[in-house]
Amino acid sequence: MDILAPDKFVVVDYSIQKIALVKINRPDVKNALNTEVRKQLAQIFTELSFNDDIHAIVLTGGDEVFAAGADLKEMATATSTEMLLRHTERYWNAIAQCPKPVIAAVNGYALGGGCELAMHTDIIIAGKSATFGQPEIKVGLMPGAGGTQRLFRAVGKFHAMRMIMIGAMVKAEEAYSIGLVSQVTEDDQTIATAIQMAQSLAKMPPIALQQIKEVALMSEDVPLNAGLALERKSFQLLFSTEDKHEGIQAFMEKRKPSYQGK
Repeated sequence: MDILAPDKFVVVDYSIQKIALVKINRPDVKNALNTEVRKQLAQIFTELSFNDDIHAIVLTGGDEVFAAGADLKEMATATSTEMLLRHTERYWNAIAQCPKPVIAAVNGYALGGGCELAMHTDIIIAGKSATFGQPEIKVGLMPGAGGTQRLFRAVGKFHAMRMIMIGAMVKAEEAYSIGLVSQVTEDDQTIATAIQMAQSLAKMPPIALQQIKEVALMSEDVPLNAGLALERKSFQLLFSTEDKHEGIQAFMEKRKPSYQGK
């Protein structure tokens, strides 16, 4: 386990080839997301974005809890100006803009900022015990890191409004049925399932994966015709990659391709 911060709020395991396993490590407070955790996550994801040896990332809080929300102790006496000057969006952007595929492995609570953090990833694997929610309304607040935006895009208006306006929590199976998670598994298999999926992603052509992620995310905010044009240009770009030639040749020769990210 490679510790990237002296206080060990976030740790990274590089022992699996081409995979980075990023773990939030504040079990005493159910992995509450204070400013230092966000800073460390941002630093780690920025470094991983430029690490050519890493092809996929798994983000988890461990076997018991993903993240039970923001650290309310930091917010209890904060003013609007203080919150503005923290610029926490900069920390979140490092995760949202990571070009590598990111899988969240969620056990236990993923509430408030924890739910928002999971929604910053590309794929969410949830253990059966996982609980998702945006309960900020219950303390006189509202989501502030994408909960009103990413949740709407993931599950639609009516499910999102119930979760945000009432603070309703949804278990893993319901989260799957409304489109919030990608797959539900046994609690003791959540991280292993995410790692297995990450290993499958790591065998894919890296440039094509990056283009898929970039086009899909950018197209959320543009008209269909603009999104189709962006997709078409990225599709055409891949015809100049060595991986495209290797993939087609391997298919014709009935062998497994060996992609180099070139």
